[in-house]
Amino acid sequence: MKTIRELILSNKTWSAEMQERKKDYFAQQTSGQSPEIMWIGGSDSRVSPQNITQTRPGELFIHRNLANLVYETDDNLMADVQHAIEDFQVAHIVLCGHYGCSGLQTAMTGGGSGHVHSWLAGAREVFAQHRAELEGIESPVKRLNRMAELNVREQLIRLSKTDTVRAAFAR
Repeated sequence: MKTIRELILSNKTWSAEMQERKKDYFAQQTSGQSPEIMWIGGSDSRVSPQNITQTRPGELFIHRNLANLVYETDDNLMADVQHAIEDFQVAHIVLCGHYGCSGLQTAMTGGGSGHVHSWLAGAREVFAQHRAELEGIESPVKRLNRMAELNVREQLIRLSKTDTVRAAFAR
C-alpha cells in the first residue's frame, strides 16, 4: 500500500517518463477528448477501469460511485451522463459491477450509517426485490455475487429510464 509521499513520487516519475517518451504528451492531453464509451462503475480501489479494459487516456469517460448505483436525482451522475451523450456523443454506456462489492454487502446486511446508509437505499431496494432468490443461495459469496449481477441489471433499467438516455435512444 502506497503512502501519500510514495503516490506523489510515483506521479512525478510517471510525468517525467511520459514527457521523455513524447515531449508534447501533456499538450496533446489538453487538446480535448472524444471517448466512444462511458463507464459507470463502483468506487472500489481494486477495480481500475483502464486496467481491466486495457484502455488509454481519453478512451473511457468514467463515473464511479459506491455500488455503481443510478439515481435520476444524482446531479453528479446525470451531469456526467448528459455530458457524455450530448457533448461527446458516446456510442455506448457500460455499467460495470463486480463480485465482492462491499457496498452491496453493506446494503444486504442493512449496515452503514449516515451518507452511506442513505446512498445504499437503491441497493437495499434491489435486495428486497430479489430477497427470496438471494436468501435461497446458501453460500454467502455466491449470494453476494448474484446480488452484484442483479444490481447491474436494475441499475441499467434505471439508467434506461432517464430523460437523457431516452432522448439518445430516440435519436
